Amino acid sequence: MEAMILAAGEGTRLRPITDRVPKALVPVRGRPLLAHVMDRLVAAGATRIVVNSCRHADQIEAFVRERTPAGVEVALSPEPDGPYDTGGGLLAAAPLFRREGPILLHAVDVLSRIPLGELLARHRAAPSDGRLVATLAVQDRGSLRRLLFDGEGLAGWEERGSDGAVAASQEGRAAVGPVTPWSFAGIHVVEPGIFDLPHPVGRFSLVSWYLELARRGYRVAPADVSRHPWLDVGTPERLAEAEAGEW
Repeated sequence: MEAMILAAGEGTRLRPITDRVPKALVPVRGRPLLAHVMDRLVAAGATRIVVNSCRHADQIEAFVRERTPAGVEVALSPEPDGPYDTGGGLLAAAPLFRREGPILLHAVDVLSRIPLGELLARHRAAPSDGRLVATLAVQDRGSLRRLLFDGEGLAGWEERGSDGAVAASQEGRAAVGPVTPWSFAGIHVVEPGIFDLPHPVGRFSLVSWYLELARRGYRVAPADVSRHPWLDVGTPERLAEAEAGEW
């Protein structure tokens, strides 16, 4: 199984730590975030992992060279003039994938106990009508940025202000029936055929790509993982919380 760790983010909220090391190598309980995520992917069955990088890319390259688990192949996808954002990063890495099956994507700053093998199995078990392009791990955690799903899959996105009013939104397609808002967990499974579908150019987010594909009739499905421990290590406060946990 192939996987990708999205590790090119600049980690601006973790400065000054990320002034000297990439966000991917910020340590949690004595081990870099990249090591935590890589171990989770390998445990889920990944034998080939693509890692993108931007700032301090030489440090990530050295880590991969010295610490790649036995039996696992790691390919690097540098973004020297990046970062390209999540969608641009995935698209730039397209030539590195063998496209032998669904690809498991994981943000480098996410720690969780989400059963990745079950998420992958759920995606594989979905009806194969040729329209499913991705399955997203989602949660009911009440964040201000939310993906909107109806019975068919992803329909839109919204961001609410502290007063609860919608401050920004993007529609992929008109919703059919009731809509459920979910918070994205930073973990997804994508079909390799996504690389052959229409896409934006330059720097763009995967969510914006998913919404465009939804508008074109493709399906992006949710997988509720709310009951599993999860932490986005994106701020000094969250890093302290991670250090106090059992990851």
